[in-house]
Amino acid sequence: MASTRSTAAAAAVPEVALPSGNARPMPAIGLGTAAIFLPHEATRDAVLAAIELGFRHFDTAYLYRTEKPLGEAVAEAVRRGLIGSREEVFVTSKLWCTQCHPDLVVPSLRETLQNLQMEYVDLYLIHQPICQKPGPPVFPAKREDARPFDFKGVWRAMEECQRLGLARAIGVSNFTAKHLDRTLPFATITPAVNQVEVNPVCHQEKLRRYCAERGIHVVAFSPLGGQDWTGKGNAVLESEVLAEIAKVSLRWVYEQGVSLVVKTYNKERLKQNLEIFDWELTDEDRLKISQIPQKKLEGGAFMFAPEGEFTSVDISEINFADE
Repeated sequence: MASTRSTAAAAAVPEVALPSGNARPMPAIGLGTAAIFLPHEATRDAVLAAIELGFRHFDTAYLYRTEKPLGEAVAEAVRRGLIGSREEVFVTSKLWCTQCHPDLVVPSLRETLQNLQMEYVDLYLIHQPICQKPGPPVFPAKREDARPFDFKGVWRAMEECQRLGLARAIGVSNFTAKHLDRTLPFATITPAVNQVEVNPVCHQEKLRRYCAERGIHVVAFSPLGGQDWTGKGNAVLESEVLAEIAKVSLRWVYEQGVSLVVKTYNKERLKQNLEIFDWELTDEDRLKISQIPQKKLEGGAFMFAPEGEFTSVDISEINFADE
C-alpha cells in the first residue's frame, strides 16, 4: 500500500490531460533532474524525497545522465510503499542532438528505457531542434559536427516510438514556431508538448498562443529563470519586482495554463514548490509581472565551441530565436 501522506499530497497537484498520445494525465508540476555534475546518489535521494512529499512527475534526459538514478529511485519508492507501482509516476525523457537521426531514434529510446529500467516513458521529447554527428554527447560541440536536421525523418521515428508503446506520448523541446512549422505538415501525431523556457522574464506569449491554437501543451523549464549556462546568473531571482512580491513566479507560470518543471534537490524548497495551487496572484502582482522587461532568447549557438566553422549547416539554422 502506498504511503497515505505521499498519496494525499500527490492528489492535491492538478493534472493535465495531454492533447495527443495515451499517457496518463500529467501532474502540473514536475521535478527536473538536469544535474549533470552531481553524483547519482544526489538525484536518487532527491527523487525519493520528492515522491515522499507528493511529486509524481519527473523530467530527465539522455544528456543529463540522470536516467539511471531516477529509475532506481522509482523502483525503491515502490519497494518502500511510497507509491503502489511505476504507473503512479509520469516520466519524461529526451532525445539528444547526437541521436537526432531517423535510424537512431528508436534505439536511443530503448537505451533510455534500459537506463530507467522501465518498459515505457510517459513522454519522449526531441531535446533540441539541432542535429549533431552521432556519438556521445559533447558540450560544447564542435561546429563542424553540426548536421542538417531531418524534421520529417526524425518526427516519423518519434511517431514509431509511440506506436511501439515505448513512449505513451511524444513531443518537442526548445522548438520555435518556425521549427513547428517544419514539423506539423507531415505529422500524423501532433506533438503533445513543447517544453520551453517560460517565466516572468521570458513570457513567450507568441509561442504559447501558437501552440494553443494547434493543440500543443506548453511545459515550462526554468520557471524561476534558472542560471544561465555559465552558472553565474538568474534573471528572475535578480529582478527587483520579483524580490518585492517573492515566490510568485511559479504561480504566475501555472496561471498561464502552462505546466512546469522545477529543479531543486533541496527538500524544503521541494515542499514549497508544491504550495502554489491553493491561492491566486493579485491583480497588482499580475500587473507588475506584465511590466518586467523581457530577455531575448539567443538560440542554440551556445551549444557549440566559438572556434571552428559550421560546414554542413547555415549558422541561422543553429542560432535560432523566435520573433
